[in-house]
Amino acid sequence: MKLFLTAALSFCAITPSFADQALATSKNCMACHNVDKKIVGPSYKDIAKKYAADKAAPDNLAKKIIQGGSGAWGPVPMPANPQVSEAESKKLAAWVLSLK
Repeated sequence: MKLFLTAALSFCAITPSFADQALATSKNCMACHNVDKKIVGPSYKDIAKKYAADKAAPDNLAKKIIQGGSGAWGPVPMPANPQVSEAESKKLAAWVLSLK
C-alpha cells in the first residue's frame, strides 16, 4: 500500500495536467472547459497558449475565474464563480497557464 501511495504521489507531482484538475472538477470548471478540447469555453491549453507571454495573466485569470467575463473567447460569457476562493482561483490560474 505504501508503495502504491508513493507512486501515486510521484505521478501527481510530475504530471501538471492532473495537479489541479481535481480542484477544477470540484469547482465545476470542467463542465464548460476541458484540458485539450473546447466544450462551451476554450480548452485550458488554448488559454495557456493565448496568455503565455502575458505577465499579468495569472492575476487576470484568477480574477476572471471568480468574477466571470465575456468577449475574450466569443459571445458566450463565463459566469461568475463566487464559490471559488481567491487562493483557489490563483491556484487554478497557475495550473491552467502551466499546461502546454
